[in-house]
Amino acid sequence: MTWTQETNPAGSVWISALLAVVPILFLFWALIIRRMKGYMASLSATGIALLIAVAVYGMPAGLAALSAGHGILYGLFPICWIVVTAVFLFNVTVSSGQFEVIRHFMASVTDDRRLQALLIAFSFGSFLEGTAGFGAPVAITAAMLVGLGFNPLYAAGICLIANTAPVAFGAIGTPIIVASQVSGIPEMAISQAVGRTLPVLSFLVPLYLVVLMAGFRKALEVLPAILVTGG
Repeated sequence: MTWTQETNPAGSVWISALLAVVPILFLFWALIIRRMKGYMASLSATGIALLIAVAVYGMPAGLAALSAGHGILYGLFPICWIVVTAVFLFNVTVSSGQFEVIRHFMASVTDDRRLQALLIAFSFGSFLEGTAGFGAPVAITAAMLVGLGFNPLYAAGICLIANTAPVAFGAIGTPIIVASQVSGIPEMAISQAVGRTLPVLSFLVPLYLVVLMAGFRKALEVLPAILVTGG
């Protein structure tokens, strides 16, 4: 079945864009304001997206259903599969006692909270993001920081901020692959464009992280570590 998407079905680019973003806005509203369960919010947003695609953009219903099915399957393999294996390996590490070994090693490197955040939340978190992705690095690194004495909510916030820079190549480059499939742009071209912006983010995110923790002057004290971390 061949179908050419109409990019401006409402006759106004702004209105068409607003209609297209409705499912995303609904998802934020459902999760943040309505406190809806994740699976309910996701299913509802999917239904709204299908309705807009068919009713507004003129997408054939059968093709819309096939597209939704493809997205579901892609969510299971490889995305869900990567997350399941990452959590499994983490649980094995905890059960075998090796997680404590890693935690003690990290603690023995330095007792400076700023450096611990850079080492665990950003550096180790970036490694985990590249291999696992999909939120697993935040959960693992936050648990390590809590084990080092960080407040749980504070540790979660630090790790969430630290996980902003490496996500472009997360889960073995899954975002790049998906972006290429959706846009039709070659993966190498997207990788090169992302690679040009990441050096800036890789410096700004650790700097902002330490500034948030200790202030700008205290961040300057560990500027060499920030530069090494971002490099």
